[in-house]
Amino acid sequence: MRVMSISGGTTAPASLFARTEMPILALGYSKLSATALALRLPCNCMRRMRLVTKLKYSVADRTSSASSHVDSPAESRPVSRRRGGGSSLYIRPSLSVMKKDREEMREKVYEFLRGIGIVPDELDGLELPVTVDVMRERIDFLHSLGLTIEDINNYPLVLGCSVKKNMIPVLDYLGKLGVRKSTFTQFLRRYPQVLHASVVVDLVPVIKYLEGMDIKPNDIPCVLERYPEVLGFKLEGTMSTSVAYLVGIGVSRREVGGVLTRYPEILGMRVGRIIKPFVEFLESLGIPRLAVARLIEKKPYILGFGLDEKVKPNVKSLEEFNVRRTLLPSIIAQYPDIIGIDLEPKLANQRSLLNTVLDVDPNDFGRIVEKMPQVVSLTKGPMLKHVDFLKDCGFSLEQMRKMIVGCPQLLALNIDIMKLSFDYFQIDMKRSLEDLVIFPAFFTYGLESTVKPRHKVIAKKGLKCSLSWMLNCSDEKFEQRMEYDTIDMEEMETEPSFDMNSLMQPRNDESGSDYEDYDDSDDD
Repeated sequence: MRVMSISGGTTAPASLFARTEMPILALGYSKLSATALALRLPCNCMRRMRLVTKLKYSVADRTSSASSHVDSPAESRPVSRRRGGGSSLYIRPSLSVMKKDREEMREKVYEFLRGIGIVPDELDGLELPVTVDVMRERIDFLHSLGLTIEDINNYPLVLGCSVKKNMIPVLDYLGKLGVRKSTFTQFLRRYPQVLHASVVVDLVPVIKYLEGMDIKPNDIPCVLERYPEVLGFKLEGTMSTSVAYLVGIGVSRREVGGVLTRYPEILGMRVGRIIKPFVEFLESLGIPRLAVARLIEKKPYILGFGLDEKVKPNVKSLEEFNVRRTLLPSIIAQYPDIIGIDLEPKLANQRSLLNTVLDVDPNDFGRIVEKMPQVVSLTKGPMLKHVDFLKDCGFSLEQMRKMIVGCPQLLALNIDIMKLSFDYFQIDMKRSLEDLVIFPAFFTYGLESTVKPRHKVIAKKGLKCSLSWMLNCSDEKFEQRMEYDTIDMEEMETEPSFDMNSLMQPRNDESGSDYEDYDDSDDD
């Protein structure tokens, strides 16, 4: 190995690593100048020696600093709290001091809330504004939305929502969807939790889901105003299972959008607790499952009738008022609302009224409800007007009683239309009142569409027949009858009744009704 000689007799191998101890450099005993030394040593050795020298100075500084801390422990305490090095003028408080300061500021906020009537008991652990001014700003903003102190006490966690970060973005998004500002107060009273929501993460996916259920964009605001709680549901939870169940029992997929638009509360109903038991109970009464599906398509709000609170008690009341159980399916199919209203007092009032005015006995009242369940919701005034009309036509009390029991619709038809039909019956048809007593349903047929055309055909052929034979058949059947040369015997026709099979047909747009309006209130 080639050996390089340095003054003082020191020798070192020309290896890749420089020696860490070089007294000739560290102590400055060499008589060589820096320039001469640089000329005699390779450049890589010079660089290594410089690095070693810097390392020694760094170690020396740290050792000196450590020793000074040990020697002067009293002086070390303020240094340990200095921020940004020994030259900083700012002192960082300890964690205990910071915690105490936060508690004091939070207590001031609590005192402010108590002073305006808000109970802050539920706010422990909730991140709140650190100053009273910021809290006052939040409360003022909530007041501007119409919320009262009572509303805030009902859901005090709303005070954890930032005006700029939470409230304004959510309300702006609802406004862009079309939710009316005038409904914000009631909206937030029902579902204040929406102010905690993230527009992108929480709200937008729900809106897209609703649109995917064929709810029209223009109907989205109505859905939200009617049922704001829908914004808090998980897409893969109750919403999807309730819709899937309804489709499974026969609700048409194309009707789902309309069903949810008219009654969005379905999206929050649990299948096992609410929807399925309701459907199965109606099935147990004799209503086919597909017919139940059609009823839901037509009036989806019936799913909101409490099964134990309303439906079952109302069915029991119907039976107690002499309605035959075998006809319960027909009654519910004709008037689904009857299982959800406050039924028992209505039944009692109507039975008492009809008994007083027409001498209707309890059994006859049961027949009336079976044929026209809507009678329980008719108001007193219109009913008496129809009775007076029949009386003015010349019918006796006994005849009126028979007519009403046979065709309760006479209590609800449009009186003006009834007058026109009666005038035609007397003047053109020239029949006796007894014909109407036997077939009071005459008033339920359209004068221009059915009565006049058929009467003219029969008069032209010179036939004599009952009103029932002329009217209680389809147009096709009537044309077949007109091919008869003579009528030796009246064809017996059953009374008009509700056909359950018609309910199970695909639902069409509802046509206008000749019935006068009725509501759920009683006249005094």
